[in-house]
Amino acid sequence: MEARITKVEGTDIARVEGSGVVIGEVQDALDLMATVRYHHGCDKAVLDKATITEDFFQLRTGLAGEILQKFTNYGFVVAIFGDFSVYESKALRDFIYESNQGRQVYFAPDQQSAVERLQNR
Repeated sequence: MEARITKVEGTDIARVEGSGVVIGEVQDALDLMATVRYHHGCDKAVLDKATITEDFFQLRTGLAGEILQKFTNYGFVVAIFGDFSVYESKALRDFIYESNQGRQVYFAPDQQSAVERLQNR
């Protein structure tokens, strides 16, 4: 995993990159937050959905709830970008909609939209 810090209108945002899955379980999310916050002094991150295990997007696993709760508990703002139309689950669509109404977790169609959402947060 690599975190590249981008300063957008005075706001530091970590663009998390990696080949393959970066977040496969809850501990990976905690490690990501620690790396970004303590090594880069940043509490906002943009993630490609390809860097997150597919189990995250299967809400019945409970993984999305556990991971996003950690981000919220630690005051970390995250935007996940990608094509979510590939999922047929109404529950996931509702989850994405509700998350986008909040202030901690966002889902966006592309990286630029994700960054813009975080810079306004």
